[in-house]
Amino acid sequence: MAIRLAVTHRLGCKACEPHTCICGKLVDARGLHGLACRKSSPRQRRHCDMNDIIWRAIKRAQLPAVKEPVNLTVQSGKCPDGTTLLPWATGKPLAWDVTVPDTFADSHIGDTATEPAAAANKAAVNNIAKYGELENTHIFFPVAIETAGAWNHLAIELVQEIGRRTTAVTEEPRESMFLFQRLSIALQRGDAVAFRGTFNTE
Repeated sequence: MAIRLAVTHRLGCKACEPHTCICGKLVDARGLHGLACRKSSPRQRRHCDMNDIIWRAIKRAQLPAVKEPVNLTVQSGKCPDGTTLLPWATGKPLAWDVTVPDTFADSHIGDTATEPAAAANKAAVNNIAKYGELENTHIFFPVAIETAGAWNHLAIELVQEIGRRTTAVTEEPRESMFLFQRLSIALQRGDAVAFRGTFNTE
């Protein structure tokens, strides 16, 4: 299902019969609505799976890290998706936050139709502003990857660096490539689950 849906969306083909989503909105034949449906619980699962992959990759590079740390932002009370417990660079630990903006959302389609990774870049800028309080204490990386697969450049930079550090431990030169693949597969699987979530089978 994941591969078929990914190819269908890439080619702009018919993915399903038009139907009404469980949220009450109409889903057209391309089936794109589910990728960003507000009532779609699989969207959270997709996010958690991708965050877990990054967290495990950092630990594989022998850097202790925690997910959803508390008390990092005292004023706002917001917490990023994860942080290392040891310095990442310049004496500061790494903090990261995963976000998956929908390439085909009405609010993005005007930009994504003309500029590659426009939604990912916008989401990354918003995330940097959201966690601006961490600027003095952490090195923050937004991991913004669109539902159609486009990456923000900071997400690419972070994955490449995690891969390099893991290679230094494992001596496997393909660590970065493997991490890119795991995240891409998790995205496609998450998209497929979100797509199926629009069908009311009761």
